[in-house]
Amino acid sequence: MSLSRPSDAPEGRSAERPLTGRIAFQGEPGAYGHQACRQARPDMEALPCHTFEDTVEACRSGAADLAMLPVENSTYGRVADIHHLLPESGLHIIDETFVRVHISLLAVPGARLEDITEAMSHTVLLGQCRDFLRRHGIRTITGPDTAGSAMTVAQLGDPRRAALASPLAGEIYGLERLADEIEDRRNNTTRFLIMSREPDYSRRLNAAGQPEMLTSFVFRVRNIPAALYKAMGGFATNGVNMTKLESYMVDGVFSATQFYADVAGHPDDPAVARAMDELRYFTSHLAILGVYPADPLRAEQQRGRA
Repeated sequence: MSLSRPSDAPEGRSAERPLTGRIAFQGEPGAYGHQACRQARPDMEALPCHTFEDTVEACRSGAADLAMLPVENSTYGRVADIHHLLPESGLHIIDETFVRVHISLLAVPGARLEDITEAMSHTVLLGQCRDFLRRHGIRTITGPDTAGSAMTVAQLGDPRRAALASPLAGEIYGLERLADEIEDRRNNTTRFLIMSREPDYSRRLNAAGQPEMLTSFVFRVRNIPAALYKAMGGFATNGVNMTKLESYMVDGVFSATQFYADVAGHPDDPAVARAMDELRYFTSHLAILGVYPADPLRAEQQRGRA
């Protein structure tokens, strides 16, 4: 069995590298990842990166101290490729943050809502504003991403074309907000994970002072009958709440399945420790990705789903 724990420090400890005060995110300035950085780490400089892989590498190389990665959206589910990227990143989850996806219609200064005939954005955001766009007879144009669409609209200077993006993007690119919070679903929220080169097992309370910790890990079950059922049994019998369990193929092979899980609690909690010990018996690989406090907004998001 292969077992990886966060306490296993890599060679050339990252703590020896000078701190940059930067946190990396994927996208152009004004993206929702940028908003997440401002929300969770307002004292740090946000570093835009072209891809998720570039975001991870910025942290690994020391160009940034932290990386901000989206993992799931309340409307569209998990973010593609992130669950494959996390176990191979060499980074550790140290925090989570929930960002409400408020969408604004942004246009060049002087434009009016009745002038807008086209709206540009990432295809996901276009799909989240169908009702508003239909009511105003606005055609859609697929852009590279949300903030990139805002940048394009600012560069074109056409008062008939708008962008769907965050209010932050409008602020950055000098666009006017012709309409705010035009998304069809008012509870649309994206969960982000904050990654670091070093793990942090020291905390036992969240930002609200509550003992609400999360442990994230990936595992593969042994090739025995009912292995997954038996592996999960330890969490049930020990009263450990598993808040997430997802499966995905490894290297495109149908017979090789890896599972990603979040559980409530700290690995040093007796109940969690017993459940993890039982899990190890039925797995061929187990790697803890991070131990971190639950975002206080998590409870609010769960009430919204109820």
